Amino acid sequence: MDINLDKYQILDQFNVSRETYRLLDYYKELVLEKNKKINLIGKKDTNNFIKRHIIDCAQVIDFIDFNNKICTDLGSGSGLPGIVIAIMLKDKKKKIIMNLYEKSYHKSVFLKEVREKLKLDVNIYQKDLYENKNLISGTVIARAFKPLPEILELIEKNFKTFTNLVVFMGKNGKQLIESSINKWDFEYKKKSSITSKDSFLINIKNVKKKWIKLKFYQL
Repeated sequence: MDINLDKYQILDQFNVSRETYRLLDYYKELVLEKNKKINLIGKKDTNNFIKRHIIDCAQVIDFIDFNNKICTDLGSGSGLPGIVIAIMLKDKKKKIIMNLYEKSYHKSVFLKEVREKLKLDVNIYQKDLYENKNLISGTVIARAFKPLPEILELIEKNFKTFTNLVVFMGKNGKQLIESSINKWDFEYKKKSSITSKDSFLINIKNVKKKWIKLKFYQL
C-alpha cells in the first residue's frame, strides 16, 4: 500500500515509525470504506480525514500517562481518538491497553473489525458509560463527546480512579472552563491544537467537586 507521507509530516515530531504511518493509513481506508454503509464521520470530512481526524487525535499522545496500563476513550465512535492512540502506542516500550466505550452496536462491531485487522491491544465495550460504576483508568480522553461540565460529572460519579482527563476543546472552550470552575476545583494545562487555531486540548488533574454553602433563614 502506497502512503503519501507528506500528508502525515506534522506527526514527525512524535517520532512516528513508517509502520505506524502504514497502520494509520490502513485505518483511514477502513473508516472511509465503512462510512459508505454506516455513518461514522461527516461527508465533508472524507476528503480531509488525515488532518481533521488522524493528526488531530494523534496530538493527545503528549498527555498520555505512561505509568498506568489503562487509557480510556469516552464515546469512541469510529475510533477517534481511541484507535489512533492505540496505533501510536504500538511503538512504545510500555504496554498500555486502550478501553473504548461505544454504545452503538454497529460502531462497536466496526471497532472490533479494526482491532482484529490492525492487531491492536484494545478493549471494546458496547455499553452506556453512565450505567457503569467504579471504572479504573490512567488517562481518560474525551473528543466530541460531551461538554466539559458534563464530563466532569461523569468522571466523578462513574470512575473510581483516574490520573488525568484530556478534553478536546473548540471555540467555546474558554467559557466551558470558566463555567466548570464555578463548581469544580482542578488543575489544568492547555495545549494549542496543531490542526486548528480555534481549538486546544486541556489536561486536567486533581478534580474535586466544590462544596456549596447553603444559607438558612429563620422563619
